[in-house]
Amino acid sequence: MERTRAAIADGNGGFSLETIEVGAPGPGEVLLAVKACGICHTDHASLRWGRPLVMGHEGAGEVVSVGEGVERVRVGDRVVLNWAIPCGECFQCRDGHAVLCETSRPAHVMERSAGHARAEGTTWRGVAVDRSFNIGTMAGLTLVREAAVTLLPEGVPYAVAAIAGCGVMTGYGSVMNAARVSSGATVAVAGCGGVGLNVIQAARIAGASVIVGLDAREGALENARRFGATHTFLMDREDAEFRGAGEYVRGLTDGRGVDFAFEATSVAALAFLPLVLVRDGGMALQVSGINDAVTVAMPRFMWNKRYVTPLYGDCVPERDFPRVFGHYLSGALRLDELVTRTYPLERAAEAMDDMMSGRNAKGVILFD
Repeated sequence: MERTRAAIADGNGGFSLETIEVGAPGPGEVLLAVKACGICHTDHASLRWGRPLVMGHEGAGEVVSVGEGVERVRVGDRVVLNWAIPCGECFQCRDGHAVLCETSRPAHVMERSAGHARAEGTTWRGVAVDRSFNIGTMAGLTLVREAAVTLLPEGVPYAVAAIAGCGVMTGYGSVMNAARVSSGATVAVAGCGGVGLNVIQAARIAGASVIVGLDAREGALENARRFGATHTFLMDREDAEFRGAGEYVRGLTDGRGVDFAFEATSVAALAFLPLVLVRDGGMALQVSGINDAVTVAMPRFMWNKRYVTPLYGDCVPERDFPRVFGHYLSGALRLDELVTRTYPLERAAEAMDDMMSGRNAKGVILFD
């Protein structure tokens, strides 16, 4: 077992920096030295998941050692991690939806309790501890299954790779894989933070003719324009029926509404906002992973509107990561500019606070 520092959520809303022990990789497993870990709103949510766990689900690093049978990477390789780890064999994987894998599990499965698998390869205070999304990247070392890693091309920095592991892929994949936005389409994006900006960028790459960014923060709208929004709208927090937003979007689209409308706010009250912005027969997508109970007036679904909640942009790692990094290396996908600030692990609390206060598009923890 090797010892390393990690951020451990207590399950009750807090976290602390602790020393954990990480085992050697078994068959089909990879031990990784984490070099960068992105900070995401889901990390904040994980503080209250009712059990201790190693935080973090966006990450990139260097392969330290590999277990028996590992073929896709070697010691010293630079890799990015994905948190929706496919088995490649179940119904969903064979059907082309790796994010819905029916058998995904962490390294060294011990047991399943309330739907959560535990990993004996990582221990804290002598007891097995879960890793967030089976990868737990807010730590100096992580032990993962081989299917969790994808090789990084030369020229992709670790910080960029880390945020590509979730926030970028969620936004990009929701446009390219779930919505399949085509050239000339009209798009609206509610929430212009880390995920929303990548929806905007992907819509630009897809050739959308109108891209409307909507947010209640003027600074977020400035970012939206920088990353490709053709129009922006400052939302009124008191407008619970979204009348102003709906009128603005319809005014840009001959009174119809857009072809595709995305929610990327993580605010439960805005989960059904895309239905106000999208035209009849269009697609509304809720991409921020809202889990709270919300209600909606059913007429908002009329007529023939489709409401979709894509997971992780319907990512297939071996297909989509090369596409994302190809766009980055060509200059089409601007990811360096998304990394607002970097931090050492010792300032993880500051990084979380900057994210929750909206000071960062994306914050990244860098490891030595």
